[in-house]
Amino acid sequence: MSDNNSDLATFAYYKYDPSTAANAIFVALFSITAVGHAFLLARNRTWYFIPFLVGCLFEAVGYIGRVISAGETPDWTLTPYLIQSLLILLGPSLYAASIYMILGRLTCMLEAEAYSVIRVKWLTKIFVLGDVFSFLAQGAGGGILAKATTPKDQDLGNNIILVGLGIQIAFFGLFIITTIIFHLRIAANPTAKSYSVAVPWRQLLWVLYVTNTLILIRSVFRMIEYALGWNSILMKREVYLLVLDGMLMVIVSVAFMRYHPSKFLVGYKQVGMRSAIDLEGSTVEGDYTMTSYGGGGGGGQRRPSTNLKAHDSSRLEADRRDSLMLGQHRHHRQTPSDDTSSYTPLRR
Repeated sequence: MSDNNSDLATFAYYKYDPSTAANAIFVALFSITAVGHAFLLARNRTWYFIPFLVGCLFEAVGYIGRVISAGETPDWTLTPYLIQSLLILLGPSLYAASIYMILGRLTCMLEAEAYSVIRVKWLTKIFVLGDVFSFLAQGAGGGILAKATTPKDQDLGNNIILVGLGIQIAFFGLFIITTIIFHLRIAANPTAKSYSVAVPWRQLLWVLYVTNTLILIRSVFRMIEYALGWNSILMKREVYLLVLDGMLMVIVSVAFMRYHPSKFLVGYKQVGMRSAIDLEGSTVEGDYTMTSYGGGGGGGQRRPSTNLKAHDSSRLEADRRDSLMLGQHRHHRQTPSDDTSSYTPLRR
């Protein structure tokens, strides 16, 4: 009985001495990406990326908790451990919530709703709902595990976390499959809009593949970690957490800074691009004019845009002057006061 009590007394803490330097590096990395995503979110008004930003903040604060714990070694306290345990565990679920919203928006932008295996109306809702269940299960399990005082509480917390991670893995796997099927269908039979949009939307699909795979690897690692138990090698070596969780999430954070969805999902609510249609049927966006070619092959022709109002007004003014001069030329009549020495009548 005393052995069990001894194990539980140390359960809420660490099986190794946390590294101050290594964890401080991750605090800096996640803080930088959080600032970057906050700037991009405010500038581009991509409000659906708020969960991603919160996820970056969760990671940064979680590693702050680890830095505090490193400074307390070996007399660790519960609060910093609880902070790092819960926030680092839950951060990727918030990343996922924003990532799930990208595919539906891309589908609408390309006018490719028919290529989605799940109706676009339900696509985001289904995956985000699964992510919410995963988040709640992991949060509840982490809270129980951190405050465990009996072996029963320890097992309960572990099992609930495993359920939450299992939900996350299942939905991520389904999301990757859904993305692949959509990609294959639109590659085999591109829509007209996929030719005319002025953004490299295929890059965004590859970003989704890479980031989803990294989060999936991280979730599988955490699931194995909790499944093997408190005395496993994964729990006894800090390097596994730093590399297979922290580093993978840093890569995901940086990837979506470099390839932010705002660069690709241009005016998806207007089914394509924010545009103004001129008299010739060209689509004007930003500094370029895109001419749509319909459903055939080829792409859009780019040329510098002009100020349509200024162009029209100057053109009308020139036409008016030409008309006046022509009218004067045609209707001129010789009068006694005309200087006939300098006037040559028109030949008829």
